[in-house]
Amino acid sequence: MLKIYAGNLPSDATEKEITELFSAHGRVRSIKLAHDVFSGKCRGFGFIEMEGHEARAAIAGLNGKDLRGNLLRVNEEKKDLKGGARGGRR
Repeated sequence: MLKIYAGNLPSDATEKEITELFSAHGRVRSIKLAHDVFSGKCRGFGFIEMEGHEARAAIAGLNGKDLRGNLLRVNEEKKDLKGGARGGRR
């Protein structure tokens, strides 16, 4: 099982929409988009879990893809030195 970071998502992106997008490459095991506490809008990133080979296919197929004017950043979740999760943002 691999956890994928998806960044540069539109602020009106929904979990259903992103699940459908990634489902074209395999079964989405779980999805969690970051939402703004006050507005409830997507903060532009999220994490998706898929099986290894399906996750790699999704990364190859979706990284750089245009989604309503936003070029998606899709890659394998990075871990920091303390063992915590990190997305692709710096």
